[in-house]
Amino acid sequence: MATMSDSVLRWAVAAALASVAIGAAAEPAAEANIDEVVVKGQLLRAKDSAFSATVLDTETIREQALPDIDELFRLVPGMVVRDLQLGSVASNIVIRGFGNGGHGGDLGAVIDGIPLNEAMSHADGYVDLNAVVPLEIEAFTVFKGPVSALYGNYNRGGLVDIQTRKSGNYAQTDLSLSSYDTLDLQGAYGTALGDTQQINLAGQIFRTDSFRPQSATERGTFSGRWSAQLAPALQVALSSRYLQSESDSASYLTEEQFRSDPRGIDPRTQNDGADKEFLTVRGDVNYQLADELKLLTFAYATQQDFTRWFSRPVSAVAWRQREEAYDRSVFGAGASLNGVTALASVPVSYIAGIETFRESTEYKFFDGLDRRRRVLPAQSDRETDLNSVSAFAEARADVHPLAQLSLGLRADRFTGGCELRGAETGSDPCGALNQAEHVSPKVGLHSQVTDWLQLRASWAEGFALPNGFVKYSIGGQPLDENIFRQTEVGVRFVASDVFDFDVAGYRLKSTGEVRTVSPGVYENYGATLREGLEASVRWQPISSFEVGAVYGVTDTEVEQNADARLLGLSVAGVPERSGSLEATFWPGADWSINAAWRYVGEYDVDALNTLEAESYDLLDIGVSYTRPGEHGYRVYARLDNVTDEKYATSVSVIGGQLLFAPGMPRTVRAGIQFDF
Repeated sequence: MATMSDSVLRWAVAAALASVAIGAAAEPAAEANIDEVVVKGQLLRAKDSAFSATVLDTETIREQALPDIDELFRLVPGMVVRDLQLGSVASNIVIRGFGNGGHGGDLGAVIDGIPLNEAMSHADGYVDLNAVVPLEIEAFTVFKGPVSALYGNYNRGGLVDIQTRKSGNYAQTDLSLSSYDTLDLQGAYGTALGDTQQINLAGQIFRTDSFRPQSATERGTFSGRWSAQLAPALQVALSSRYLQSESDSASYLTEEQFRSDPRGIDPRTQNDGADKEFLTVRGDVNYQLADELKLLTFAYATQQDFTRWFSRPVSAVAWRQREEAYDRSVFGAGASLNGVTALASVPVSYIAGIETFRESTEYKFFDGLDRRRRVLPAQSDRETDLNSVSAFAEARADVHPLAQLSLGLRADRFTGGCELRGAETGSDPCGALNQAEHVSPKVGLHSQVTDWLQLRASWAEGFALPNGFVKYSIGGQPLDENIFRQTEVGVRFVASDVFDFDVAGYRLKSTGEVRTVSPGVYENYGATLREGLEASVRWQPISSFEVGAVYGVTDTEVEQNADARLLGLSVAGVPERSGSLEATFWPGADWSINAAWRYVGEYDVDALNTLEAESYDLLDIGVSYTRPGEHGYRVYARLDNVTDEKYATSVSVIGGQLLFAPGMPRTVRAGIQFDF
């Protein structure tokens, strides 16, 4: 296995060899401005969008001083992270009534316009956000529902759009130490090279022994970007991103074990864990065709190796360890025109583009291992290919402050297939991918009624391919896409810098879900309804005190299913209620005291709704001292889970047993942040 120093060297060499394609600038302001397009020209700006969105900027993210990006989702109304507590393995992220974001395909994730979701790595749409350094983020935006025309599959519950820093002169370091020998070191550096070039670098080293035996994790993440203005109309950029992580895992606990000792380990758990190596390189080219028209092009390549060992029950008494190994390669490219024009004196911002990718995954699955040693033939040894060609267009017309219209349209076409690489004992389908095509429309209306009142309404459609190997059913058995249609209305009240309140209600219908009729025979038969309310508020009555809160309530219902017992029941894994409340007091100019309370409600664990995970709430407190200035610093200390509550971040049923992922006990954390 490669050492960390070997991997860093390889990342540096790969960064130097990166080839050509798109550039980027900052997110557009409220006024249309062609000079302010980001990669792929995202028009769904949160400030004046017809669609619900939450934006966290660099300063907000840095104040949180978090080692894992997943923890940012607790600041987004209606979102919950069901942490599986398996090192180097993504957790389940809940959004808009979908419970398999991150670990599955319910949440799209892109960084600087490039998708992070994986076609066949452990689960369709799986995404590992540890490939991003928190300190490098300029904007972290979560759009709710399938509202973006710029991204297709894996966008059913929403999209997280991560924009990294691409300009500025800065040198920052964040270092924190916490309980269980946990260390987090992050750094970010940006500088201009003369008048025409820019360098932006970031890195993170993280390690922990965690609070359970056999739960150590080590990972390193590094990114770099070089851009140059080669001519007044031409900008190029080269960038790269590298992640290496190694983890041991204590797997899950039975209910009896969890109640008696949540810090323990089941004796039937073997030497579980995961190893991952991820490298992506890309190039960027921007060309200013005219004052109000810009051409953006991009190309990228990704190589990833991910292996996971996992012990779990297969009966009431027996546990087995399995191995899943994925060798994944992706090549993608695209181009888009971004412009500003006027139609009958109405300002119109628009983007139209095409993109393509080819993703190949070599997959091996072994079961019944003896402490990571393969003793039985492979259940799966195959290679899958998923190829996509897409066209998209978005436009925003500022007809009147009372009527700002957004329109979007996306067309996707998928081809591919599955081939065996060796003998298998499993029975999953493996054949041609029946050609899939889908067109997804989006429409929204934003109204600025007064300086303090905004209204919005939208309708959007999204889709998902049949899950797993079902899409590669023998002979290319035709199946339609799983369709998602969302209707949303929202209101925002803003009173200067004192008060900001936003609330949205939504209705999201899923149809065309895939079911198994008999072994190897599938059909589109299934429908689910998701409805909810999400709200956020920020109130600062005086300069020395601020309070903020987010809240979400979700109601899900199975409306059509082959199993009549499920009709009218709730979707498993989705808490009905969640929220957080955070208050900050500044007793002096340089001191702050912070308290945060977080609540996650009950949720059904199984499809028949006979088992329920308990609710929990956590209280964290912290204090910090900031020395402002050009070479300032911030020192902070935090006490998380003040009451040392015993809780499970995720509860599931495997092999007929109820299993628990214990949450973190009381934890002390201290750190220092430098600006050089």
